[in-house]
Amino acid sequence: MTVETPRIGIVGIHGHGASHVRRALALEERGVARLVAVADPTPPAPGALPAHVVHDDDAEGMLARGIVDVAIISTPIHTHAAIAAAALDAGCDVLLEKPPTATLDEFHALEVHAAARGARAQVGFQSLGSEAVPYVRGLVADGAIGEVLRYGATGAWVRDDRYYARAAWAGRRRMGGVVVADGALTNPLAHASATALALAGMQRADDVDGIALDLFHANDIEADDTSVARFALRDGRTLTTAVTLCAAQREEPWVEVVGAHGTVRLYYTLDVVQLVRGDGRPPVTRAFGRAPLLENLLDARAGRAPLAVPLAETGAFMRLVDAVMAAPEPRAIPAEHWTEAVDDAGRHRVVRGVEAALHDALRTQRTFTELGAPFIC
Repeated sequence: MTVETPRIGIVGIHGHGASHVRRALALEERGVARLVAVADPTPPAPGALPAHVVHDDDAEGMLARGIVDVAIISTPIHTHAAIAAAALDAGCDVLLEKPPTATLDEFHALEVHAAARGARAQVGFQSLGSEAVPYVRGLVADGAIGEVLRYGATGAWVRDDRYYARAAWAGRRRMGGVVVADGALTNPLAHASATALALAGMQRADDVDGIALDLFHANDIEADDTSVARFALRDGRTLTTAVTLCAAQREEPWVEVVGAHGTVRLYYTLDVVQLVRGDGRPPVTRAFGRAPLLENLLDARAGRAPLAVPLAETGAFMRLVDAVMAAPEPRAIPAEHWTEAVDDAGRHRVVRGVEAALHDALRTQRTFTELGAPFIC
């Protein structure tokens, strides 16, 4: 190790934060970076971290030590803005989990803050580090599917009762008057919209002219678990996202670009692209690699690469978060339209016919209400 080796601090080391700890330690083994500090009200298990890693109960204590160059923030959504601003004030570059903030006002304030500090702020949309994203953009630009007609994104996932019991903020829109925004569109399936916006090249806040929303929940939560968002994009095209956490079983989420002569579909958790042409030729499927966002941030610090997911390029997604929170409260799906399943995925609610409704929403660019989906009647 040399004095130039970036020193990493992680705020939030349990849950998803544990994956950041593992990655930082792997980089330390390679001599690329050094994990020096963590912050979490729940300490690490004895022996879980090397002896040189210091622990503080909160970000304030960790940052006050002045030993961190890169701060990873993996905490509840409503805490992101304040912790990220404090890390920037402490002279750190930041890897901030998605969504970057809970509100659009916080997002714009954080943009100004980062620019004033001359700091790098990377947002943790892992799918945007995939080599598949520029590949799909290239296919579309080269005319492989003809004129682009529309964009779509969908995910049909299962979330059991333990998921909503994992934290006080889980499944909440607000808590104690503070925006939490823990709904299907804005947190677990946030990558769907963010990846589709990236394929469309519409990632900044002013790339979105408006968003129509249809928000529902089958679970006993405040936030949405079954929803449609229809983006009106600056170029006149439409992007429709249709998602649920109440599927019978998990399906791989995907985003697509539909053209006059074919469709390109990206299974974004797998980094797999499928090209289907309208002339009857067999589909072409390719798998791609992915640049981990922490490594990319370190490369950007060293001048070897641009940031994969700079803060400014998540503004269009933040328009979605803002619209969701400005919308009326999600409507409850009547009990006669869902069942409670107990299987390998745990105890979870299944909305009857939701998978077909998701596909219909994408195909027609209509919301569940506009479709007259049976489960909302």
